[in-house]
Amino acid sequence: MLELIALVATILLPPLGVALKKGLGTDFIINLILTLLFFIPGLIHAVYVNYIAGGTRAIA
Repeated sequence: MLELIALVATILLPPLGVALKKGLGTDFIINLILTLLFFIPGLIHAVYVNYIAGGTRAIA
């Protein structure tokens, strides 16, 4: 269920999706800047960070 919420958040508000999965670190800041400049690069970055690159998770 939490994975579905993170996926929907990633699509609608990419920085929120990154924050849910990775926390408020460097990935969040980069994604926030990309999303504020243009939405599509932020969305691509969020999908890459959350679902392609893997790594640690903030959600238990």
